[in-house]
Order: sequence, then C-alpha cells, then structure tokens
Amino acid sequence: MVFVTGATGILGRLIVLELLKRGKHVRASKRPGSNLNEVRHSYSFYTENPDEFFSKIEWVDVDFDDLESLQDTLKGVDEVYHCAAKVSFHPSDEKEMYHTNIKGTENLLFACEGSGVKKFLHVSSVAVLDNFNEKGELDEDSEFNPKIEHSAYAISKHLSEMEVWRASAEGLNTIIINPGMIVGSGNWNQSSGELFSTFEDNSFTFAGGSAYVDVRDVAATAIELMEHNHFGERFIIVAENNRYADLAQQIRTRLGLKEARILTPFQLNAGRWANILFGWLIPKLRMVTKSNIEAISSFHTISNQKVKEKLNYQFIPVKESIDFHLNNYINDKKLKK
Repeated sequence: MVFVTGATGILGRLIVLELLKRGKHVRASKRPGSNLNEVRHSYSFYTENPDEFFSKIEWVDVDFDDLESLQDTLKGVDEVYHCAAKVSFHPSDEKEMYHTNIKGTENLLFACEGSGVKKFLHVSSVAVLDNFNEKGELDEDSEFNPKIEHSAYAISKHLSEMEVWRASAEGLNTIIINPGMIVGSGNWNQSSGELFSTFEDNSFTFAGGSAYVDVRDVAATAIELMEHNHFGERFIIVAENNRYADLAQQIRTRLGLKEARILTPFQLNAGRWANILFGWLIPKLRMVTKSNIEAISSFHTISNQKVKEKLNYQFIPVKESIDFHLNNYINDKKLKK
C-alpha cells in the first residue's frame, strides 16, 4: 500500500494516478472539504479511463496534528509520498505555512517510526537552493544560506527538509525532490494551478524568471526514484529555465491578450514603500516585500543534470507543456460558461 499526502493538489493527484497505472494500491489524504469531483475531472486530461482509476483510490481525511490518526492511516502502508504543503508568498500565511509544512512533516515522520513504512519521498522546492556551483548554477549541493533573506515559504521548506534528513539519519529510507514551478492541469485557483489565471489577469510581468517543469515529469521522476531506491539523496526536478516575460507572451498570445509590460525596479521599489506605508490598509500591497521582489527580479540557472543522468530521463519541453495545459485551462473555462 502507498500513502500519498496532498493528493488533491496538482502534483499529488497525478502521483496517485501514475501509481494506480502501475498497479499499486493507493491511500490518499484529503481535507474534509476537498472537491473530489474536480480531481476526478482533471484525470480526464491524463487518461481515457478517469472514472476507473478514480474509483480505486482509498480516500482518507487526515489531521496532521493528530498522531494517533496518522498512525492509523499508515497501517499497511510501506511507501509514502509526502506532497502536502501550504504554498504562499503572502505574509499573512506565514504562521499557517510554518505549522503545515514543518510541524506536519515532523508529525508524519514521527508516525512512520515503528510503522511498516520502508520508503519516504518528500516534495520540497528549488526555493531552498542558494549557493552556486563553479558553473554559476544552482544544483543539489547548493545549500540553504541562512544569512540571506528568504520568503517564509522557502524557510518552511528548508526546515521541513531538515526533518526529513533527521529521519534519514535515524534509518528511514528517504528521498527529497526539489521541483521548480510546476505546470499542470486542474486546481486552477490554488498554488501552481494559478499559473494561467495569473498571466491572464495581469497585464504586467517581471524581469526575472524561474525553472519550470511539467507535472507529468515530476510524478514520473518521483516514482522512478523511489522504485530505483535512490535513498539519502536530493534531486532537482526542472525541465528548463525561462523568463516570466516569455511565458507571459506565449500564454497571453494564445488567449488573445496584449503583450504584458515588464515592471521596472523603480516601480517594484515604489510598491515596496507603498507596502510599508499602506500595507495595513491594502492587503494586496503586503505581497511587495524585499524577498518577493528579489525572487521575481532574479533569473538563475538551475541544473537538472543529476536526475537526467541517474534516470536517463528526458523532460517535456516547457513550450509543449504550456500548450497542453493551457488548452485544458481554456476548455475548462468554456465548460463553466
């Protein structure tokens, strides 16, 4: 039995589907108010038999603050994919993010002690990578630098990684993956699912960029790493490094919208001062923090060589990924009209 946390998220749901395709029995966590019909619908993007696979999932409501509940959930489980996390760059979400990402991971790992769990994969983020290698790239050895200002999200993912490394040192077979910005279908109003609506709704973009990867690649590599027992290691999962402006152009052109303008450093810093002065009054301004400005203005090359070599893996090109999922986004919008 395999247990997948965060199974209604854009990545968790696809890991569940891919495990089912491989004949695994899957127990999947959800919240009491989760929209399972939306998850079922999204499976139609990835398989011709969405209902057949969806019906095989054993759904469970999990309280990550309740150790007894977690221990009960892990009965009969020998593999865990920990995808559940709070993703946000809004200061008001800091407390919830720290609790969910750090304490939730700590409790789940504690519940694994004395259970039948033999393998544990933790989904982290490239946000924890800091130090550059000799090529000027970020790679698996780019350790988190606590002296640099980080978003609360990056800090929470770093500290949750520390919990995983602790469990690894105590004997649990663990793997950490660090995906870039995940491009996927469904869950359009949350986390990375907001990618298309964000580019659609905003006529501006930023000078920086990020590393992107298709959700199908993240699910496939995660499962392959577990099946090949690459324990005690971390793996960056990205396809390409792209500028925000390039993605904005591809998406907005397809949607029939005008080209997005790039905000200047002066405009961003003016927004930061506005946050200092009026953030208490205008909630949206609270997003304009120093760490967030740095994140959207920078463009670093993140290497995917390790996972490509270990698995002999070829990633879906980002342009192809955007086209596939953007088409699903457009069709879903038509269904709602």
